[in-house]
Parts: sequence; structure tokens; C-alpha cells
Amino acid sequence: MAVEVFHYQYEQNPVYKSWCDCLGLDKNGILSIQDIPFLPISFFKTHQILSGNNEYELFFESSGTTQTNKSRHYIKDAAIYTESFTRAFELFYSDIKDWCIIGLLPSYLQQQHSSLINMVNELIKRSGNAESGFYLDEVEKLYQVLLRLEQHQQKTLLIGVTYALLDFAEQYPTQLSSTIIMETGGMKGRRKEITRNEVHNILKQQFDVPQIHSEYGMSELLSQAYAKADGIFNCPPWMKVLVRDEDDPLLVKTKGKGALNIIDLANVNSCAFIATDDVGEVFEDGSFSVAGRLDGSDIRGCSLMVI
Repeated sequence: MAVEVFHYQYEQNPVYKSWCDCLGLDKNGILSIQDIPFLPISFFKTHQILSGNNEYELFFESSGTTQTNKSRHYIKDAAIYTESFTRAFELFYSDIKDWCIIGLLPSYLQQQHSSLINMVNELIKRSGNAESGFYLDEVEKLYQVLLRLEQHQQKTLLIGVTYALLDFAEQYPTQLSSTIIMETGGMKGRRKEITRNEVHNILKQQFDVPQIHSEYGMSELLSQAYAKADGIFNCPPWMKVLVRDEDDPLLVKTKGKGALNIIDLANVNSCAFIATDDVGEVFEDGSFSVAGRLDGSDIRGCSLMVI
């Protein structure tokens, strides 16, 4: 299916076609996923990446920083994004209606075009739980809500930006047995950048939980990967992570260490083949870890560390 999507996007996406042509690649020679050219993620900052006509329903924008241009991902069909994240969530965590969804995403709430806010807001609505919602500066209220949910043994997902989770953990350490803590990355300049492992150790200790979960996504993608333990991410079936050689970016492998390339078939209307600035390792079973960022790349809003 990925090869089919490549041929469609080569014909229907002018920016992607130009990139492929600049590489001197023969489209008829694309027979496997390792042959597919990946578009550098920076193109989303400078070009409108669309397959087909230029019509779109909305756009998602990266959190970025005040020093950098923000990426824009133009979305032709918002329903595809909704279907992608709801199916993925239920694949990893069961029916949304079983959960209370709590968002601790203060910096993202101030953005009008955040894909993360769009996702969490829809999960909140679909959960149907009266306590589900976003909590901005109401940390005392959040603490009391979590205590009530724990008393009722209600399955709860507390999804938050890293600095906000750390702030909350410092003010209200408590034992959580029915709550999953999920960090999405991001210090937003509020705290010193530390590794994901250090963040998880602090949160595990403060909330007395065995594991901290993580979500891996970005505005340029319509799919997310999830890590339930030790920062090892798994993808839904329509998303795949590969690794490219840092010295030869056209050398793509299905496992090993290097810079991460992502196939996201939900991006059928933009570009499904993204060469990210993240560095990590892809394992034999297709799972992956993220170690940091390529030297010289912009510090993105969700980065946990820079190498």
C-alpha cells in the first residue's frame, strides 16, 4: 500500500514530485519501502504540501519557538485524522468510553492550530465522562478530581506536556493506581531540558506508578505511536518507522540506529513519507526509541532533549 501511495503522491503532489525528480530517482524503480524517497520535514515550513488540488479544511501548526518558522500541515479531510487517532487509541488502550481523559496541556491550549489539542479534545468528548476535560491552572481542582477517580477505580488517562506534569508532580505527589500518566514531551523553556528517562524516573517516584507512558506525534503526521514502558514506541498498522544513515540520507533500513523516517499512510492527502529530524533506534519488531535531535535542527516544541 505504501508503494501505491508513493505513485499517487508522485503524480499528485507537485512539491514531492519536484523533490523526487531532484534526487534523480526513477519512479518505476520504487518497488519496496526502502526505495521510497522521504521528504525532509523542513519543507512543511516553506511549502504547501498537498496531494491533489489545493483545497483544505484546516491546518495544523507546530508549536515551534519564537525564533523559528512554524510548520504547517494542511488537512484536506479532518475526518481522516479523527479516524486515525481514535483507532490507534483503542488499539493500544481499549474503548475510549472506558476512560476518563484529562489534558494537562497549558501551552498547547494557547495555540489555535494544535493537532494535539484537536486529538485530546475529541478523546475527551468521546469518553463521555463528566470529569474529562482540560485543566489549565486549576492544579488543586485536578488533584481533587484524581483522588475521586482513584476512589472509584475509574480508568483515567492524564496526558500532559512534560513541564506541566513535573510541576504538578512536585506540588501534589500522590499514589495513582487507576491512572496512566502519559507525557507528550516539551519543556517550552520552562525547565531545564532533561532526558526522557530522567523525566520518567521523577514521575514514577512522585506518583508511585510502575511506568510512564509516552505519545509520539507531530503536526506533520496524522498518526501517533505510543510507548507503554521504557520509552519503546509501537505504531498502529498504517504507520511505520525506518532509519536512515546520517551521512547518506538515501540509505534507508528497516532497523538500526540513525535518523528516523516515518511512513504515515493517513497522510494520503499531503505526504506520507517524512524524513524527521529525530534520532533513534528501530528494533527488529518495528518498535523504536527516540534519543534526541539531529545537530543543527530546530528545537521543536515537543523535544525532550537535543543532541
